[in-house]
Amino acid sequence: MSLLPPFLTALHFCALIGLCLYGAHRLWLLKCLRFDTSAAAPPPPFTAQEGFPFVTVQLPLYNERFVVQRLIDAAASLQWPADRLEIQVLDDSSDDTAAMVDERVLYWRGRGVEIHVLRRDHRAGFKAGALAEGMRHARGEFLALFDADFIPAPDFLQHTVPWFRDGRVGMVQARWGFCNAEHSWFTGVQALLLGPHFSIEHRVRYQKGLFFNFNGTAGVWRRCAIEEAGGWQSDTVTEDLDLSYRAQLAGWRFVYRDECPVPSELPVTVGALRSQQQRWAKGSIQTARKILPRLLRSKFPFAVKLEAVVHLTANCYWLLGVLVMLTLYPAVIFRVGIGLHQILRVDLPLFLGTSGAIMGYFLCYAARSGTLKFRQLCLLPALAIGLAPSISLSVLKGMFSSGGSFERTPKFGVRGRERVPGLAFLYCQRSFVYLILNALLFAYSLLPIAFAWQRGVVGAVPLFLLFPMGFALVFLKDLNELFISQRTN
Repeated sequence: MSLLPPFLTALHFCALIGLCLYGAHRLWLLKCLRFDTSAAAPPPPFTAQEGFPFVTVQLPLYNERFVVQRLIDAAASLQWPADRLEIQVLDDSSDDTAAMVDERVLYWRGRGVEIHVLRRDHRAGFKAGALAEGMRHARGEFLALFDADFIPAPDFLQHTVPWFRDGRVGMVQARWGFCNAEHSWFTGVQALLLGPHFSIEHRVRYQKGLFFNFNGTAGVWRRCAIEEAGGWQSDTVTEDLDLSYRAQLAGWRFVYRDECPVPSELPVTVGALRSQQQRWAKGSIQTARKILPRLLRSKFPFAVKLEAVVHLTANCYWLLGVLVMLTLYPAVIFRVGIGLHQILRVDLPLFLGTSGAIMGYFLCYAARSGTLKFRQLCLLPALAIGLAPSISLSVLKGMFSSGGSFERTPKFGVRGRERVPGLAFLYCQRSFVYLILNALLFAYSLLPIAFAWQRGVVGAVPLFLLFPMGFALVFLKDLNELFISQRTN
């Protein structure tokens, strides 16, 4: 008898158990959030009598024609003494973004704003390299960073910089807001997917004294914290996560401010979302490989180490989900002799318990934030399933490689329900491979449904349908965007 069926069955249950553990962690986060209502009082603002610290605002850019003017205008409007503020536009662009940058920089320099453009003749290190180059020229004691699609409020520095009165604070992270969550069902689901990372995960980790991360934008760093941690490094594709852990290992404390949202733009195409999630997944695993051995050898409390392991490996959840889907059919076939109803008595509660914990997590977030929409909550698992295979491939890449190219996430300056610019689909990532992959997985995921139907176990069909629905959803959106981009070209 072949050893493959029992191996796949064992793999199926191992993946389910792994999903259960990550689901239990989400429930623990909710428990901590429910019972820990402490909130630090904001420090007093700086005054002219005591003197304001010097702040350098860094704006790393690469081919952002749709949002660059909005970003520079927002940065130039930050309320801070003019003689204690400088703005660096770190422009690595290779398209007409450079001309737009020069026009807005000239405009604001004419109005007394100290703003400079730094350009490199290469892209070594990508964003990490640009930030490191900018820091060499920066005069600020503190560095505020904003990606191209963010729109900081004029009083952003007034709400964040005073926290550095505590000399132990190395970084202050603000919550991401979403200026186009109402644009479509697609951006609405993303807002539901990303929101808990800040309002639950960051908040609990900050309150509990656990490690959490700078998110690459909408935050302020103490310059010497970056330097003591070893500076910006490009051996992972999530340089922000890597630096965050190195700085906290060096003893710096981080602050998270949930009440200080910075509007940002969610990806409006599935290709853009996929590239964003793939980079985050690959980079988090690379960072885990790099950081965890050092952290586990450190003298930090066990709770800090355990949470760091869960945090840095959380993207393995995507891979575990794919393994459950791929091994579902062989696991059912292998045990068919004991009866499909008996099998489902074990598998079904285990799967529902896992997915129930995750869906409960997002349901609680939506209810607390006042953004509960039934349609988005229903579409979230389908979208996650459709994206899981491509993200899982990036998780595997992160396990076996370091560094890599930094793929920017295209943004189009869309707010609310505004239409996407006509040229937006020129930025579409290649989706043909993913179209084929999702089509094949759609066909494969129909096998358990057909098997359950033939055996008369109709109750299992709705559960099994979730997989092909997810693959079909992403396949159709990819296909639609491919047709639009071809018409645009």
